[in-house]
This record gives sequence, structure tokens and C-alpha cells, in this order.
Amino acid sequence: MSEIPAVTSSSVLARPGAVRSPDDGPDRGTAWHYGDPFGEQRAAATTAAVIDRSTRFVIAITGEERLTWLNTISSQQVATLTDGSSAENLSLDVNGRVEHHMVMTDIDGTTWIDTEADRGPDLLAFLTKMVFWSKAAPRRGSELVVLSLLGPKAPSILRAVGTEVPDAAYQATLLVPGDPSSGFVRRMPWPARVDSFDVLVPAASLDEWWAKFVVAGAREAGSWAFEALRVESGRPRIGLDTDDRTIPHEVGWIGGVTEFGAVHLDKGCYRGQETVARVHNLGKPPRRLVLLHLDGSADGRPETGDDVTVGGRAVGRLGTVVDHFELGPIALAQIKRAVPVDTTLDAGPCAASIDPESYTADTAVQAGRAAVDRLRGR
Repeated sequence: MSEIPAVTSSSVLARPGAVRSPDDGPDRGTAWHYGDPFGEQRAAATTAAVIDRSTRFVIAITGEERLTWLNTISSQQVATLTDGSSAENLSLDVNGRVEHHMVMTDIDGTTWIDTEADRGPDLLAFLTKMVFWSKAAPRRGSELVVLSLLGPKAPSILRAVGTEVPDAAYQATLLVPGDPSSGFVRRMPWPARVDSFDVLVPAASLDEWWAKFVVAGAREAGSWAFEALRVESGRPRIGLDTDDRTIPHEVGWIGGVTEFGAVHLDKGCYRGQETVARVHNLGKPPRRLVLLHLDGSADGRPETGDDVTVGGRAVGRLGTVVDHFELGPIALAQIKRAVPVDTTLDAGPCAASIDPESYTADTAVQAGRAAVDRLRGR
């Protein structure tokens, strides 16, 4: 993971009981937990929790050609994104490797993008460099910051503070109806077991909105809660669960806007498309993302970036490691595609096993490969 730049600590980090996220981690500047990490996870899964993710880097893009321009330089089909719609999107290098992952929402004439704090400056620089003659103007969107509201009671909490609740995944509504400056709320499809909303609020009103959600019934929770449910859902985080060789197929980022992916397979040319098309039609990705269960009785804990091994031979790379309130110690890992689901693995000092529900056998023959075989008479 690249070096994390200095970030401004959130004001809600001063709330009673707050424990800071590790200074060497991607969420530094926010609370790791508020004294009861497992209780906070349980609230996020069974009632409601509000989580500070305000260190995410926000970009705003205006201009009448912003969506058609973005469509030419990214992996997702966004040229026809309608007002109040969102998508996950990627920027790939020329070899199809993932450089940036972003979540974007187009609402009231502006496209809002949020991404990792450590990658945001590079993404903004890339977007600015690629404008050329297009009518699109990317800038730092620091007037909005990201909170997340999780749990089955999250919709009722949004209604209690006067916000319309988006019905479908990747739909968004203004936080205060009729007021574009109020920010917006976006329904997300993950973490999978709960209703999940990203709430982009004015930075100047962060404390006010945080208090509104708490008064309406949300429990204060730290980044640990969000990460535990994200890992349980098998959702990768760039820089933690990916490395500089990761292609979209390896981590589940393939699929259209409504399929919870970040790469649309039916759109036109963009940087890295050749690799995406070749793997989809003719090959198979060399690795796959899986959920690992770790031996909690082992001495020591593995870390992100450690090798995953079989009999001392490296077969993968460990991503996010987190303690889950129900599952115990779990992690995401990219492992070689040929590793069977029942293989006993080692992750650093721990024995590990693959969660079978996270493992999909890829025995299907791709359409392109089948066509080649038919031409060859196989």
C-alpha cells in the first residue's frame, strides 16, 4: 500500500470513548471504535450504526460533457447515467491493472466521486490531465464528507431526519429535498447483510448530522465495524485487498451498473479494455478473491501483504485482516485460481481455511474460447 498522506482528523473523533484508527492504516484520522467494537458491529448488523468515513477523498466534476468524458477514460458505462444514479468505476492502466477504484454519483448537475484518501490526489491529477477540450471540470470536492449508515433500521433513521430513502442500490436522493447544497444519501449493495447507505454531508455540518443520526437511534461506530462487515461481504478495498498486479476479474469488479460491478463489458474503448476483453472471452484470471477463516488460537496475527502458503509455497497474498463479532478472525486474500477450496492454508503464523461460500468454481467455458474451439472442430 502506498504511503498515506496527512489527513485532517474528523471532529467526531473527539466523541467520548473514541479510539483512534491506527496511524499506519488507511482510516487514520477517524475512530477505530468507541470502546465496544463487537457491540458496534452487532448494532450495524441488527439495528443501526453511523460510521465516520470522512477521510475519503471527494472529487466534484461539473460541465455538460462530464459523463460522456468520464465514459471514455474509465471502465464503467456512465455516459447515460441519470440524475440521482450512482456506479462503481475503475481507472485501469494500459495492461488492464487496477489503478483507482471510485464510487460516483451524478446529482443536480454535478458528478461526485469518492475514493481512498491515499489515492485521491493522483486520481484528481489524472482526471485533470485528461480533460483536453471536453466540457468537464474536475476539482477537489472538500465541501462534502462521507458518513456511512448501516443496519436494518437505517431507512427509518433517514426518514426520521427528513430524508427520502433511495429504493434501489446505487440510487441517490438529496439529503434535504430541494436543497442541492445539503449533500445526498446513496444506497449501496454492500455490506451485503444490511441496509447500507453512504451519506455525503457538508463538512461544516458533520457534527450536526452525526448528532441527528445518533438521536434518531443510530449507534456510534468506528471503522472497525465497517471493515468487518465489508470483509464478511467479500468486497475488496483497493490497496489492501489488491496489489499492483490486480486485474478486475480477480476481485469481482466485473459487471454492469446494475450488477454491482465496476467494469461494463458492453461499452466502447477505454484504457485497459484489451486485457479485460481477452480475459473475459478467452482466458481466466490467474487469481481469485476469497474469504479466509483464521486460526484465532495461533501465536501472533498475520498482516496485510503477508504470503498465503501451502506447504511453504506461496499461493496468494493476504488482504484485510479483521476480527468479526460472529465469525472471529477473518481476512480477504487473493489466491491462485487452481488452489482447491478445501486446501489447508497458512497465512503468516496462522492456519487458514477458505470459506466455501466465497469460492465459485470457474468451470464454464468463455464464449470466445468456445467459438475458437468450434472453428478448430473441437
